[in-house]
Order: sequence, then C-alpha cells, then structure tokens
Amino acid sequence: MRHYRWVVTGLIFFITLVNFIDRSAISFVIEPLKKEFHFSDTQFGMILSAFGVGYVLLTALGGWLVDRFGSRLIWPLAAVGWSICVGLLGFAAGFWGFIGLRFLLGVTEGPHFPAMSRSISDWLPASERARALSLGLVAIPLSSVLGAPVCAYLVSDFGWRTMFIAISAIGIVWAFVWYFLFRDKPEECRFVGEEEKKLISASNLSIKDKEKMDWRFILTHPALIANNIAYFAFGYMLFFATLWLPGYFLSQHGLNLKSVGWYLTIPWLTGAIFLKAGGVISDWLYQKTGSTRLARAHVIWSSQFLAAIFFIFLSFANSLGLSIVFLSLGIGFGMLPQPAFFSTNIDVAKERVGAAQGITSSCLSLAGILAPVLTGLIVDITGNYKGAFLLLAGFTLIAVVTVVLFHHPDRKYQSSRT
Repeated sequence: MRHYRWVVTGLIFFITLVNFIDRSAISFVIEPLKKEFHFSDTQFGMILSAFGVGYVLLTALGGWLVDRFGSRLIWPLAAVGWSICVGLLGFAAGFWGFIGLRFLLGVTEGPHFPAMSRSISDWLPASERARALSLGLVAIPLSSVLGAPVCAYLVSDFGWRTMFIAISAIGIVWAFVWYFLFRDKPEECRFVGEEEKKLISASNLSIKDKEKMDWRFILTHPALIANNIAYFAFGYMLFFATLWLPGYFLSQHGLNLKSVGWYLTIPWLTGAIFLKAGGVISDWLYQKTGSTRLARAHVIWSSQFLAAIFFIFLSFANSLGLSIVFLSLGIGFGMLPQPAFFSTNIDVAKERVGAAQGITSSCLSLAGILAPVLTGLIVDITGNYKGAFLLLAGFTLIAVVTVVLFHHPDRKYQSSRT
C-alpha cells in the first residue's frame, strides 16, 4: 500500500475522538449528579480535577514508556485501561467513588499524547507532520461535535449510568485493531510499500540529532519550556471548555440539556476547522521558509492572542447569540496552534519525542487540575462565569508573551552538563 501512513493517522484520529468523548462525558451529568448526590459546584470541580491529578502522574512516565516499549504495546494497554474506568463510572456512588475513578481515568489516559507524537514522528516525513498531527488532533473538538448530542441524549433518555457504560466498549475494540495493524517501525509493517518506506526513511535520516536528548535537554531547552507554558494555557482552555461549558449554558442561558448538546456543536465544529487549518498553515510555512520559528512559534502566539481577545469579549456578552459567536472564535483560535505545539517537540527532540511530549502533556494535566477547581470556586462565589472567562484570557496572554520572547526552536541549544 502506497499511503498506509495515512491509515495509521486515521486510527490515531479515531482513538483521540474516543479518548476525549470518554474524558469529557462527565460534563453532561453535572445536573443529574448534583441532584442525586447534592454536590456543590466546588465539589464537582474537585471530581473533574481528580482526572488531572492522575493524568499528571503518568504523562511524563507514559512518554518514557512509549519511547522504551513502543506505541504498539503501550497505547492499546492504556485504551483498555481507560475504557474500563469509564464503564465503572456507571456504577459509581458518592463523592469519593467519583474522585477515585476519575483519578484512575487520568492515570490510564496519560500515555495517549506521547504515543501519538511518537507514532507521527516515526511514520510521517517532516513535511507532512503538522498536517498529520492536525488530522489526529482535530478529533478533540470533533469529539464534542459528535459526543455532545450523543451523550446529552443518552443521559436524557436512558440515564447517566447507561451513558458511561455505553461509551466504554469502543476503546477496547480499537486496542485490538491497533495492535494488529500497527508496527513501531514502518519498515516492519507488511502493509507498507517499498516507495513509502523509502520516503519515511529518507526523512528520518535527514534529521541530525547532534545534541544528546537526555532529560536535562528536554527540561531546560528554552523553546520547549516556552512551548510547555503555552500548552498549559491551551490545556486550561480545553479543560474549561470541555468540562464547564454545558453548565455555563444550562445556568447562564437557561437551556435544557438536549439544546446544550446541539448548541455546543457550533463552537467545537469551528475549533475543528481552525485546528485543521493550523496544521496546513504550519506545514506550508515550514515548506516555504524552512523556519520552525515562523512555522511554529508565530502560529502559536498570534492565534492565542486572538483567542484571549475573544474570551474577554465573551465575559461581557449577555445574549446567547453573541456568546456563541465569541465562544466559537475563542475556541477556534485557541485550537488552531495545537499541531504547532506537537510539531515543536518533534522538531527539537525527535529522538525522545515521547518523553518531550510527556512533559508537555504534564503541563496540560496541571491545567486539568486547576481549571475545574478554579472555575467551580469562581462560579460558587460570583454566581456567574465572567471571572472564569477573564482568568482564562489572562493565562492565554501570559502564554503569548512567553512564546514571543523565548520560543526559538531554530536556535541551536546545548544543555550544560556536569
């Protein structure tokens, strides 16, 4: 097969879609759980944050496991693990039961993004990586486009327990398919043609990794540090949006749950379009200029700046129509640079991209701890979401300044060693 690398990318897209439906499905049971268990917004924020605590524990370690044992083994094991945790949420009872299962869900999902980066790095030539990443990552907003109405209807018509059980089996099926069809090295896969093997091999050989890719290099490289700070802001937006937007529309605009499911498809579909465009733009700039500073850093800071502006506008919007417009543009520009984040790790630390992406995803998981709790506290104290949107914009603007000043993946860097 001449283009089997795109089959692999399609499998990555599908499991990322499943991954984000699984992790965000709980956002559609806010009201049922609050009624049944009498949770406050702060308590529900703690339940949501438990995922981030588990996630941060295994993202960096998950990256090392992927580099050490390969995506073919680690990724399906993780998918089976998190699918079981999602199914068990359907049997949870009480505050600590939800805390424990959300924590375990975060642990088992930890290797997901490192495995994605490792697979794309090994299977795609440099000129196609941002587009391939955008195809895989576009599943994140599409998970809400598809998952929002599906989860909302399952909860409304069959109850929240049935919803968790129903969505849990898909990741297990994918795990068996991935293990059968994927190999860590393209040249070992019987479905890859000779022409495609030469294309991938030539690209990998053309990259000269002169610096030793040790942990010190990964933790101290200025471009990677700036990338990680900006990715924290991205993660804060992502966790805020996936976990609290249903509650925002329910409480601030008086919609019912089924209507929320459909209204949320608008900003997430916008995010999907912008994210895919971000991958195309980043690859086009790289092919035209050969500059990762232009193709990665400038794409990141400019889009995050625009996202922050629209989130500020959103905090002052009162009508449903304006809220949808500003939210859609905020999420759209916020999602646009995600392929550039992942591509930066491959550009700078290709030989240890699993570990590098693990550190980056740890910053996202830290945001996953803070965003749910801080949002719950702000809503409990103020009774609205204005402060939550302004805090989100503030974190995003900090990321903009950091990227402008320090995100220079083109520059040669060598960490000091004793």
